[in-house]
Amino acid sequence: MAAMDEQRGHGCPGPPRSGPPAWWQGPPWWRLRGADEPAAAGRRLPWLTTVLLTAFIQIGTGFAAHGQPEREGVGGFARALLLVASGSLLLRHRHPVAVAYVTAGVTVVYLGAGYPYGPVLLTVAVGCFAAVVAGHRRAAWGAVGLWWAGQILVTQVLYRWLPPDGDGALGWGEELVIAVWVVATVAVSELARTRREQWAKERAERALAARRRADEERLRMARELHDVLAHSISVINVQAGVGLALLDSDPEQARTALTTIKAASKEALGEVRQVLDTLRAPGAAPRAPAPGLDRLPELVEQAGSTGLTVSVSTEGRGGPLPPGVDLAAFRIVQEALTNVVRHSGSRRARVLVRHAPGSVTLRVDDDGPATGADAGGSGNGLIGMRERAAALKGTMEAGPRPDGGFRVTAVLPTTGAARRDRHDDQ
Repeated sequence: MAAMDEQRGHGCPGPPRSGPPAWWQGPPWWRLRGADEPAAAGRRLPWLTTVLLTAFIQIGTGFAAHGQPEREGVGGFARALLLVASGSLLLRHRHPVAVAYVTAGVTVVYLGAGYPYGPVLLTVAVGCFAAVVAGHRRAAWGAVGLWWAGQILVTQVLYRWLPPDGDGALGWGEELVIAVWVVATVAVSELARTRREQWAKERAERALAARRRADEERLRMARELHDVLAHSISVINVQAGVGLALLDSDPEQARTALTTIKAASKEALGEVRQVLDTLRAPGAAPRAPAPGLDRLPELVEQAGSTGLTVSVSTEGRGGPLPPGVDLAAFRIVQEALTNVVRHSGSRRARVLVRHAPGSVTLRVDDDGPATGADAGGSGNGLIGMRERAAALKGTMEAGPRPDGGFRVTAVLPTTGAARRDRHDDQ
C-alpha cells in the first residue's frame, strides 16, 4: 500500500459474560483457572471439602461395619488408614498423580486387612477424578487399574491367608458391581475433563472475540479521526499559505482565507467532538447525523476555497444508502479530494457517483501531475480508504491513469449493508 502511495505521491504519506452458570460449573476447586483468576487460587488447599469427606468416610464406615459383621471390626489401624486415604486428598490439586496412587494403595491395604467395604472407595474416586481433570489421564487410569487388580488379587486369591478368618472369595456378581463402579468413576472423570476443556476453549474464544472487536473499533475510530482531520487541516494548510502570501498585497483576499480557515476548523472540531462523544458514551446515539453523500456540495465548496474546482456527476437512480455505506462513500470522496489538494498539480477534479443494483461506485479523477509536495500527511490515506471499502466487502483501487493524472475508484456493495449496520448497533 505504501508503494502505491509513493508512485504518485497521492496518498496521505472488553462482554456480557456467557457460558454455563456458576452452580453448574461445579465447586471452585476443580474449575480451570483462567486469565481472570489469580494464579494463587489454583494452589489453595481444599480444606473444606477434604474435612467434609474425611468426616463422611469415618462416620459412614462405622455404619458400614454394622451391616458387614463378617468383616473385621473398625479399630485404630482401620481409622488410621481411612485418615491417610482421605487426608491425602488435601493435596489432590498440587500433586494429583501421587494422591491417586496413595488413595488406591491405601484402599487396597484397607481391604486386604479385612475391613468392611464402604465410603473408603470414595477416596479412590475423588483421587482419580482430580488426576483426570488435571490432565493426568494415564496416571489416573493406572492408579485405578492397579487398585482394581489389587482388589481382585485380595478377594479372589489371597483371601485364604488374610483376615477375617474363614472368609471366602467375593462373588462374581459383586465383582461386576465393583467393575461397574470403576468404569463409572473413570467415565464421570473424563466427562468432567471434557466439559472443563470445552468451557476453557469457549472462554478463550470469547476473550479473543472481545479483543478483536476492541481492535476493530479502535481502527474504525482512527480512520474516522484521520479522515476528519486530514481533510480539514489540508484546507487550513492551503488557506494559511494563501493568507500569508497575500497578507500585505491583498488584505481582502487574506481575510477571505482566514474566514475559510475559521469555518474549516469549526467543522473539524464539531466532527472530532462527535467521534469523542461516541467513545465516552458507548452505545449512545450521536447528537448529529453521520455525514453522507448528501454533503458532497459542502466538500465541493471547501475544495473550491483552496482553488480546486470540483465537478460532480451522478449516474443511475439510487435510493437512500445504508448509513455505513453512506458514511464510507463520503469519507472516501473526502480523502480522495484531500489527496488532490495536497499532491496534485491539477486545479480540477471530477467526482462520479454511479448507482447500480446492489452497489454504488465512486470515482475521483484529476489530470495533474504529482507536485511532490508534502502537506504533513500521515501516510494512511489510501490505507484508510481500502480499509473502509474492505469493511463493507467492497473494493478500492488507486493509481495513475494511462492518459495522465490519477484515479481513485471504490465499489461499495449495498446489499446486506443494512443488516450489518443493525448488527453493529446491537
